[in-house]
Amino acid sequence: MKPLYILLLILIVNASYSQPLKTDRYFIETKDTVSALAPISITRDILEDRKGNIWIMSFQGIIMYDGKVFTNYTLKEKLIHFHMFSVMEDKIGNIWFGSVGGGFYKYDGKSFTLFTKEGGLPDDRISCFMEDRAGNIWIGTDNGVSRYDTSAAHNQSTRAGFTTMSGLPLTSKKGFTNYSTSDGLCGDMVNSIIQDKSGKIWIATRSSISCYDGKSFTDFKNEEGMPFKNVRCIKEDKGGKIWIGGEDGLYCYNPSATGNGMLTKLMANFISYVFQDKAGNIWLSAVEEKGMAMYKYDMKSFAKILEKKEGSDSQIFEITEDKTGNIWFGKFGGVGRFDGKSFNYFTE
Repeated sequence: MKPLYILLLILIVNASYSQPLKTDRYFIETKDTVSALAPISITRDILEDRKGNIWIMSFQGIIMYDGKVFTNYTLKEKLIHFHMFSVMEDKIGNIWFGSVGGGFYKYDGKSFTLFTKEGGLPDDRISCFMEDRAGNIWIGTDNGVSRYDTSAAHNQSTRAGFTTMSGLPLTSKKGFTNYSTSDGLCGDMVNSIIQDKSGKIWIATRSSISCYDGKSFTDFKNEEGMPFKNVRCIKEDKGGKIWIGGEDGLYCYNPSATGNGMLTKLMANFISYVFQDKAGNIWLSAVEEKGMAMYKYDMKSFAKILEKKEGSDSQIFEITEDKTGNIWFGKFGGVGRFDGKSFNYFTE
């Protein structure tokens, strides 16, 4: 009986490693891999890649719009069934997809590679990505920020640690450097990361903002010398100004100014997202009494572009611009596109 027991134990262990990661309860199962209609679930991030494809991070998974149809890559490529939160394209064309609870994928145009805590991440809840000047990928998580050394990954790219098999991550722990509050970061729940023109890295968290100079973290505080509260988004514009959106409202920090002119508060509403278009306008989503509204700021005045009706579909999570100048935005009930005159929600 003993050899049979050992054989059964081996079979059980092997079976456990052949099963995909546990599906997250918020993932919305759908049947259509290809559809003429957009996803109708929460959309948290949108990207237009260098080929002109629109990538939509939704609760239905990774959706790609090629201008004609919407393809669910989570179903098409048999990826883990987790709702998606963030997306970024790096300098050489790789696309990085962050999930909530399932780690992140790197897509090189041919195959998907999955990275999780087992491979060195501090947490599997991925909020954002940023590529620094050296080509390293910074990953915001719910347990601090991680810097992924792509050169280290390249040196090991032939190893089995950088492939996926049956949905399981087998990534090497090498290549990740993790930072948390124990290293001086102001908070572990990271929402947004940028690198400014001087090379400094700004990390926005639920607690406040930290600036990293390559050696240490420094807290960035408001005009009253207090930490910013629940910073949801941080962006640098073309002129080098830093835009901060969160619970305290909308702020603009001008590092070239002096004294009180360096930090200006422009709106008191809770700001969930900030984006600058090609013309230099600042777009933002602001919380109002009956939901959320989208605004465009031309550096002189604010214009309300979209005021959603009262209800759950009034939330706007992400704003971006495509190559033709259309404004795309993620919302509670899917995705929308604004061409300057009318809106298309791709639901009919």
